[in-house]
Amino acid sequence: MKKLIVIMIIPASLLFFGMAQAFGGAARDYITIVGSSTVYPFATVVAENFGKKTRFKTPKVESTGSGGGHKLFGAGIGINHPDITNSSSRITKSQLKKDFSNGVKEVVEVKIGYDGIVVANSRQSPVFRLTRKDLFLGLAKQVPVTGDTGALQPNPYETWNQINPSLPDTKIEVLGPPPTSGTRDAFMELAMEAGANTFTWIVNLKTIDNKRYKIICDTIREDGAYIEAGENDNLIVEKLIKAPEALGVLGFSFLDQNTDKIQGTFIDGVQPTFEAIADGFYPLSRPLYFYIKKAHVDNIPGMRSYLAEFTSENTWGDDGYLTAKGLIPMPMAERQHYRKVAEQLIPLTLDDLN
Repeated sequence: MKKLIVIMIIPASLLFFGMAQAFGGAARDYITIVGSSTVYPFATVVAENFGKKTRFKTPKVESTGSGGGHKLFGAGIGINHPDITNSSSRITKSQLKKDFSNGVKEVVEVKIGYDGIVVANSRQSPVFRLTRKDLFLGLAKQVPVTGDTGALQPNPYETWNQINPSLPDTKIEVLGPPPTSGTRDAFMELAMEAGANTFTWIVNLKTIDNKRYKIICDTIREDGAYIEAGENDNLIVEKLIKAPEALGVLGFSFLDQNTDKIQGTFIDGVQPTFEAIADGFYPLSRPLYFYIKKAHVDNIPGMRSYLAEFTSENTWGDDGYLTAKGLIPMPMAERQHYRKVAEQLIPLTLDDLN
């Protein structure tokens, strides 16, 4: 008697469904995206266009902050975890190692363009002109003692003109993002550390005592001069309108969309404009990213199509619809590189991160 051998081919989607059931959930037929409040407006526009142009459901996009997004994204594999996280700062080695330890073994990095960190104020007040040294002295918890080297004191400055006589005699009041924000991370590196580096003895600490160096540069004063205004940059815009003498730290795109209400501060003599950021002249410019969970790509409907939409020239190109929203496009060679990374789902390695 001949034996009948039955071979069952199980689609990957059913395997993923089984995994979802193991986690106590149900199959998910839409993409979930978390992360940066700066990238949020761009991702939302792409998601809406994607939903209109394809047969797939519009992705669910949440603004959780870059830090919060990485934490949610890297917590595990399966439908209870996000598929993509947006970020206004590059993932760190420690974050990627944590992802690996939680079973998220293949993470794909896509740079989407550039943004500037803006220090803005209400159009009801004069335009500010600050240096990065001014920002450091205005916002650091401890600042160098005048005329001394290696000595610090609790920040004594209450008004901007106490720091620099050319600045207005107004109270130091800056509304900005919390520590979980990628905008805050980038501001600390591009503004606070650069400002601290104008002091030779602080620069030398970087190689002698890096821990002390980071504490000096990255510890914000807690006496009310810096006010954490949440992850939502639109909220900072609203508060600046109500407090004309205050300054706010936010992404360039939010300035670009609200030029009738707020204006950008000159930093080291450079005005935050699209052209200055694109050319690299503006000192507080930074790249923006999103990160893809490769294990989810062929198990969540529409992910490949969403990636194709985001990385198309009509979206992030020189004349793409994201440019109209304030995104600074990458050069063509960079766009081609990251389009290839998204298409081939090339994972990030620890060696890729400095």
